[in-house]
Amino acid sequence: MSKITFLNARLVDPEQDEIVIGGLVVEDGRITKHLPKDAPRLTSGRVIDCELKYLAPGIVDLGVKVCEPGDRHKESYRSAGLAAAAGGVTTMITRPDTDPAIDSPETLEFVARRASEATPVNVLPMAALTKERQGREMTEIGFLMDAGAVAFTDCDRVITDTKVAARAFRYAAGLGALIIAHPQEPGLSHGAAATSGKFASLRGLPAVSPMAERMGLDRDIALVEMTGARYHADQITCARALPALARAKAKGLDITAGTSIHHLTLNALDVADYRTFFKLKPPLRDEQDRLAVAEAVKSGLIDVISSMHTPQDEESKRLPFEEAASGAVALETLLPAAMRLYHAGLIDLPTLWRAMSFNPAQRLGLTCGRLTVGAPADLVLFDPDAPFLMDRTTLRSKSQNTPFDGARMQGKVLSTFVGGTSVYEKS
Repeated sequence: MSKITFLNARLVDPEQDEIVIGGLVVEDGRITKHLPKDAPRLTSGRVIDCELKYLAPGIVDLGVKVCEPGDRHKESYRSAGLAAAAGGVTTMITRPDTDPAIDSPETLEFVARRASEATPVNVLPMAALTKERQGREMTEIGFLMDAGAVAFTDCDRVITDTKVAARAFRYAAGLGALIIAHPQEPGLSHGAAATSGKFASLRGLPAVSPMAERMGLDRDIALVEMTGARYHADQITCARALPALARAKAKGLDITAGTSIHHLTLNALDVADYRTFFKLKPPLRDEQDRLAVAEAVKSGLIDVISSMHTPQDEESKRLPFEEAASGAVALETLLPAAMRLYHAGLIDLPTLWRAMSFNPAQRLGLTCGRLTVGAPADLVLFDPDAPFLMDRTTLRSKSQNTPFDGARMQGKVLSTFVGGTSVYEKS
């Protein structure tokens, strides 16, 4: 591979919690040297003058849905990979909620092969925790790990039989497998389209109390305490769940938690007049919850920010709010949406990149997500101040169900590199 030298960059280092002006040397796909601010311009290889723009580890996006197999018209590995590269995402951790579910080594090997053929970014698949994500019989966790599964999840289908859940947690613990769960009490949250409160009542929408999330998390914490499993909550979205999470971490349980960029930057009122692009699972929360979750990311209580990229076609969204499918695409909007938090003074850039890159990489045992010498040269060069008007028709995803359509945003990806190879350059 050719040598690349980055000069005159603001280096966002989430591991050291700092931003410094300097440069990097990349050779054979890895970072080989850090350069000081006044480093001379070298002549060998490619030299990139970053012009004091920000250079950070590529985003490791935990929880991306790619609709292969089953619904390729919504999103393919090719379209998702192009969207990821344009969004500064260098590693996608993909979900198993496909049709059929990724619950066997054969299906896992199929998607891994498709991903390696079609995407310019790294793709690491998760597998289902139970067969067909039905919550009745656990999958062959050991064989799936051997086939390349990095974690196990039934996504938004909560296992209702606690005995089955306990058996799966215990078996996963014996193998050191990571379980990723969706903390919701399934009975309370079934059929909900909004968060309970005055707004949902005025709109006549079926709603769920935030306590459903707290109750689901409490059960999962008890299972972790009983079995010793490695556990990650995919989305913590309300203030009432935070004390339970803090207590679990204080006990020394092997627990981490994530949240989605949409729950960090939008609230329940954004639904307005039944705008289905804002229908998510769990539903958008009140502003007080949004701010509490942002503070939890800042303090480190919540470890990971992800896109929770969920493509839905027009036919799934152009329905009455109750009937419309949940979810939004976010591979390309993750970085500019995160800049809303930065420009609002809620979370600084090293903390954002710790949550979007370093922490998810660490949780999965990956060597990326950092700027240290020897780390993979998975990098994103971006301008956090560049303004633009979001036009969903320009998104590279096959589905374009973004709640940010028409929004004024700041933050543009200028270049993305995977293993020292350029996979996106802003035209």
